[in-house]
Amino acid sequence: MVSQASRLADVRYDIRGPVLQRARELEAQGHEIIKLNIGNPAPFGLFSPDAVLEHVTASVAGSQGYSDARGILEAREAVTRYYTRRGVHGVTPDHVYLGNGVSELIVMSLQALLNPGDEVLVPSPDYPLWTGAVSLCGGRAVHYRCAEDLDWNPDVEHVASLVTPRTRALVIINPNNPTGAVYSRQTLLALLDIARRHDLLVLADEIYDQILFDGSVHYHVAELAPDLPILTLGGMSKTYRLAGFRSGWLVVTGPREPIAEYLEGLELLGNMRMCPNVPAQHAIPAALDGGIDITPLLLPGGRLRDQRDHAWELLTAIPGVECYKPAGALYLFPRLDPEVHKISDDQRMCIDLLEQQHVLLTHGTGFNLPSTDHLRVVFLAPVETLADAIGRLGTFLATYRQ
Repeated sequence: MVSQASRLADVRYDIRGPVLQRARELEAQGHEIIKLNIGNPAPFGLFSPDAVLEHVTASVAGSQGYSDARGILEAREAVTRYYTRRGVHGVTPDHVYLGNGVSELIVMSLQALLNPGDEVLVPSPDYPLWTGAVSLCGGRAVHYRCAEDLDWNPDVEHVASLVTPRTRALVIINPNNPTGAVYSRQTLLALLDIARRHDLLVLADEIYDQILFDGSVHYHVAELAPDLPILTLGGMSKTYRLAGFRSGWLVVTGPREPIAEYLEGLELLGNMRMCPNVPAQHAIPAALDGGIDITPLLLPGGRLRDQRDHAWELLTAIPGVECYKPAGALYLFPRLDPEVHKISDDQRMCIDLLEQQHVLLTHGTGFNLPSTDHLRVVFLAPVETLADAIGRLGTFLATYRQ
């Protein structure tokens, strides 16, 4: 018998966990499932502009060898220009590492950092890859509270109270997945001050930095704290609708001397994988320097804005359901009032919803939320699909009991 590695015992990734497995079983039986569980633009008809794909296609023949372990220079230069335009200064191509999606770079950044028992401050709710990767790398994710009554901004006092001598890093996910929160400048400055006081490495997941609604403003923490070592992560999957290209980047800003040894480890890990996928890297300069503007999708009358608004209105019309209207990203995170919907096992609820109504959502505890009263709804689907799915959710909740 071949057993599972013990390091996987505390690793969860419920977005692709038991609920999705049950959905696959139902599909195999011939059922059609409405999938609102993953932020994957292409299946909903949201494609990258043709100019990006044409540039990648034209570059395939020249992509047959390994690139620099950090990625092709043309793409790293484009990332440098992108952040310079957005007010982050001091970035050079040598500060940029390209990866097979942000996910790979998250794991690499933690592998280079953590010793057994080291702690990382991670938001709750979080994108669960962060918690899983910390555990996989031998560390311990310590979850800080994001408060729904503060528009899901972090509770800064709670963050500060969790710092111990074992704390090595602070993770900031902004705009946030799964809540759709866009953190205020005041909140970000307070978080950065905690990192400054305790010599914490800041890991900023900013993959949704351009997906903003209602005049919300996104602040790059690398711009707000040029005196701190900060790793900023971004990529092609959301704004540029290229999730399948697995093309992301990590940018190191701030003083390099305090983290010189860490960067040697990051360089080692980058070299061990040889290089990122070379054809996919060619999408980066084509997208970042191509004048692509997602804003029309986000303004009134734009597809993403209309889908968000319609889904939010339908969800909040269900008795016992309330929901923060997301200021960014691609998700709604509705709360089921425990006085109306007494849910003790939210994963079981999602499986029951799937079996009864053939709608696939993700349960809140899958995002390391301690309570069982939330769901995540992806609003990438067309309005009519969202109306169908949320109507089925309302029908389900009207009679569902645990």
